[in-house]
Amino acid sequence: MTGLDTALPAALTAIAVAASVYVALTALLPWGVRAGKRQQAVVAGRQKVAEKAQAVGRRDQLAKSLKDLDDREKKTRPSLELRLARAGLAVTPMQFRIASGVGGLLVAFAGALATGSLYVSLGFGFAAGVGLPIWLLTTLRKRRIARFIADLPDAMDVVVRGIRSGLPLSDCLRVIAREAVEPLRGEFRLVVEAQSIGVSLAEAAARLHERIPVPEANFFAIVIGIQQKSGGNLSEALGNLSRVLRERRRMADKVQAMSMEAKASAAIIASLPFVVALLCYLSSPDYIGLLWTTRVGQLALGASLLWMLVGVLVMRRMIDFEI
Repeated sequence: MTGLDTALPAALTAIAVAASVYVALTALLPWGVRAGKRQQAVVAGRQKVAEKAQAVGRRDQLAKSLKDLDDREKKTRPSLELRLARAGLAVTPMQFRIASGVGGLLVAFAGALATGSLYVSLGFGFAAGVGLPIWLLTTLRKRRIARFIADLPDAMDVVVRGIRSGLPLSDCLRVIAREAVEPLRGEFRLVVEAQSIGVSLAEAAARLHERIPVPEANFFAIVIGIQQKSGGNLSEALGNLSRVLRERRRMADKVQAMSMEAKASAAIIASLPFVVALLCYLSSPDYIGLLWTTRVGQLALGASLLWMLVGVLVMRRMIDFEI
């Protein structure tokens, strides 16, 4: 029994030492190194899969938010009040309608005095009372939106620097509402005022997209909405948004520069028939006068104008790129 009691601990000690030596040698041998690398690769692969799944989840949430906002915008037709706000006009819809009607009546009366034709005067009045106000709203809206898009990346940089320096998001928005240029200042002032009366920041940003219906404002609203719901690094998200907006602006400028030749060609082709008709009228008025003095000429002139309009629309669609 004494020999057995002595041999058993010695055997256990020898087994432990042998196991330790085996583990140490296995880690140093090539196949041990390869096994360790395989384990590290498996762990890294699992981490990448988890990060990819998380990124896919964020992308799906972002795509769903974009689709919901686009569907809501398509279903709702903008009212005249909203169109006036998008154009930056500080008038009521009733005042705009009265001004348009009075302008149309004055132009129709002046056309009747100048031409003596009822149909011509009605055409002038319709163009001045309906066509001109619509064109004015569209032009002012495009100019205002262009200024907003140009200044939005700088505003995002101000917010990012403010958040990184320790300021809350609401104070950063107040800085933009106080020191930015129009229309950025006015739009963010409305966001701050809506937040001060109890509206959530995500909803106030969504209303910003309703007033400025462009993807850039939509991106800002989505980033704010996702951050309010799921949290995250807002400064990093807004920094990425600023970089994306600048890249979109740079791409839009590049596309515009590359399409200028096509736009110039389309303008020349569209104006060429009118120039030729004017020169023919100046040189031989009796020759070209058959187009509007005879029935066949009027039909040919109408068909030519129709096909010319179709050609201009096709060329405009070919050179109009969406970024």
